[in-house]
Amino acid sequence: EIMPSLVGSEMCIRDRHASIGYKKTIFTNIGESMCRSKRKSHSQLDYAQPHLIPCKDSELPHKRQPVYKHGLQTPQKRKKRMKQFISFVRKEFYHIFRDRRTMLILLGMPVVQIILFGFAITTEVKNVKVAVLDFSKDVSTRQIIDKLDASDYFNVNKMLYDNDEIEETLRKSSSDLVIVFEAGFDNNLRHTGKARVQLIADATDPNNATILTSYASNIIADYQQSRIMQQQSPIQIIPQIKLLYNPGMQSAYNFVPGVMGLILMLICAMMTSISIVREKETGTMEVLLVSPVRPLWMIIAKMVPYFVLSCVNLVTILLLSVYVLHVPVAGSLFSLALLSWIFIVVSLLLGLLVSTIARTQVEAMLFSGMVLMMPTVLLSGMIFPIENMPLPLQLISNVIPARWYIVGIKKIMIEGLSISYAQGEMGILMLMAVILLLISLKKFNKRLE
Repeated sequence: EIMPSLVGSEMCIRDRHASIGYKKTIFTNIGESMCRSKRKSHSQLDYAQPHLIPCKDSELPHKRQPVYKHGLQTPQKRKKRMKQFISFVRKEFYHIFRDRRTMLILLGMPVVQIILFGFAITTEVKNVKVAVLDFSKDVSTRQIIDKLDASDYFNVNKMLYDNDEIEETLRKSSSDLVIVFEAGFDNNLRHTGKARVQLIADATDPNNATILTSYASNIIADYQQSRIMQQQSPIQIIPQIKLLYNPGMQSAYNFVPGVMGLILMLICAMMTSISIVREKETGTMEVLLVSPVRPLWMIIAKMVPYFVLSCVNLVTILLLSVYVLHVPVAGSLFSLALLSWIFIVVSLLLGLLVSTIARTQVEAMLFSGMVLMMPTVLLSGMIFPIENMPLPLQLISNVIPARWYIVGIKKIMIEGLSISYAQGEMGILMLMAVILLLISLKKFNKRLE
């Protein structure tokens, strides 16, 4: 009874060993086939793939190239990639040199900026127009007048004969500083040792007025010192400073008109600069081509909505100036509005001119926002006096619309003058509006063709 079971167990064990041997044979065959496939794959390796590293040197084929570790490249590969990199660099240079506007921005803009900032940004006073009212007309007053005129800072261009001419001279901006000598000036110096001279300046620009009176006082003090050295006796020339239109020396009286011109110029130009370009980019330019509306009326129609919005901006600026910054409107509100309307039209037409030239909305926005800002800030007299600039920059400032608007606004809003005193500025702005309208119309007709 026991033997059959042992025999059965032995048979089971034998069968078990047989199955294990069979599986071992299968695994051995699979391993040999994998090894053969591995040798085959090594023989078919592309030597340009340095990341494939064979396990055994004996399996490498004859005349094999050096094998590089992971992350390194063959000299041929590095040379090829360097050629590609140089080709891309050369392509970018070609694109830049081919675009004239990019070259102008890259190479021309730094030159313009260094010239403008180098000559326009200055606090020095030069070639200031001075009017003299001399009640004494003696040797001392004549020497002081000659000393002022001989300096690089002042230019005596007018002699007055009455007190009523002082304010009229400053209103017409024919002089920036008025010097008044009291009667018996030299006689008072000889007998009492004291004399008075009055310095009257337009304080709508408080910084400039302070600099003018300070320079004039220093020249008079220098004359006083030389006179003491000559006669060996103490004397004193007392300058009396009088500031018109802004006796409190509030800086808001100066920068509010300038900020008004800057805001209206940039906002109006930026709004209309994208109007025609947007038509082209959105594909509605063909509608304008077949429209029966004449180009002149089409340009005016594009201006009207922006003109209304700009008038809203004007009202907002005036309200903030009066009730927040406490800058009063001393002149006629209608005269102020009329001058501002003309300036808004000029700014809108300038934006339309940019729109007819630019090819994309981004280009139009950059030109109207960046290119127009720097000349408006530096060459309009908003911050730096134009009289202190070199003659070429003074000539360029004549074509800046904001310059004439700021001068007119100061006369009406700060000095309280009538519109007749701002007729020159209004006439120049109207002439600019006509010229810009004709140029925009010509450019627009050319684009339609």
